Amino acid sequence: MNTQRVFHKNAWLSAGLRAGAVRRVMRGSVLVLLAVALAGCGGSFFSGSGPTKSAVLKQGDDTTPPYTLVELSAETIAPYMRAPEPVLTRAVSDTSMPEVRLVSGDVLRVMISDSSTEGALFAPLATGGTVFDKVRVDAKGGISLPYVGRQKVSGLTLGQVEDKLRDSATRYASDPQVHVELVSDLSGSVLVAGAVKSPGRFSATQGPLTLLDAINEAGGALLEPYLVRVILRTGKEVKSYSYQDILAGNNHLVPPRSEIIVERARQRFVAMGAVSKPGLLDLPSANPSLLEVLGLVGGLNERTADARGVFVFRLEDQPGAEPSAKVFRLDLRDPTAIFLARNFLVQPEDAVYVTNAHSYEFQKLISPIVQVLILGRSMDAIGN
Repeated sequence: MNTQRVFHKNAWLSAGLRAGAVRRVMRGSVLVLLAVALAGCGGSFFSGSGPTKSAVLKQGDDTTPPYTLVELSAETIAPYMRAPEPVLTRAVSDTSMPEVRLVSGDVLRVMISDSSTEGALFAPLATGGTVFDKVRVDAKGGISLPYVGRQKVSGLTLGQVEDKLRDSATRYASDPQVHVELVSDLSGSVLVAGAVKSPGRFSATQGPLTLLDAINEAGGALLEPYLVRVILRTGKEVKSYSYQDILAGNNHLVPPRSEIIVERARQRFVAMGAVSKPGLLDLPSANPSLLEVLGLVGGLNERTADARGVFVFRLEDQPGAEPSAKVFRLDLRDPTAIFLARNFLVQPEDAVYVTNAHSYEFQKLISPIVQVLILGRSMDAIGN
């Protein structure tokens, strides 16, 4: 009986040992397969927001890379530095009054006087003459007045309208005097639309309008000046202005019947990789440095970022040729890099990219292996 009991106990122990060996073999196989899979994926197994630092810095052996790599230093930064602040100008815009020619929709105030005091159709000038208020130029470009009749005024200046009405009034008055003024002008008005507080049509009856006058009449731009582009359409040409430049002294007189469109300028950049606030953002100023841009995105992510892998990707237009791709690299581990970042100009449509640190990549490699080990130990605990 004792021999049989010992035999069963030994068989049970042998089976347990074999099961434990099988589990260890299976766990080892899983680790081996995982390592092979990671090696075979060439690093693509791990998540990421862009290329690794080594991939960006790699120079092909048999082919030329499609971009020029520029290592930012005191010797190489000169062509890429921020421009100095512009010199303030003393010049003011020209405010000479443009000649206004009437169009359909204009509203006039007409005064006709007669030098005669008795039996005259029109009141004498001493009493203010006979006034016709709100005389609108109709769709056919004409106006109609008592005795004077219908007159074609579209395309004429105010002085020419006065001469024409005076000639017609001489049949009914001796030495008539005529005065015409613009009460509501479509011909001299300017339309302002887009990113302003109060878009609309604004009159030039009180004087000529400049770009700044018209935009201020519309309540001003809604965005920061460096983020605003002003489009001026005159019917003969179209021009684009930077609102920042207009404020700096590049103001212009607006021809009558012009249209001004205030819109957002494409002053944006993309932040990617190991930064605190990645995304598509407006540049922080009209002349932004890399240091300002990094500050806008909250700086580098201290847990994941490689300070030696700060890159700026740029596509530069070349006259008569294909755009030129450049990649700028800055090593922020070097204390002098802070001064370089302060002077490096970030341009619209640039992409600022910060790579992950090797330690963070190693952590992503180790984490799944540790999880497998923990899983294997849990299996052992269950088996026992």
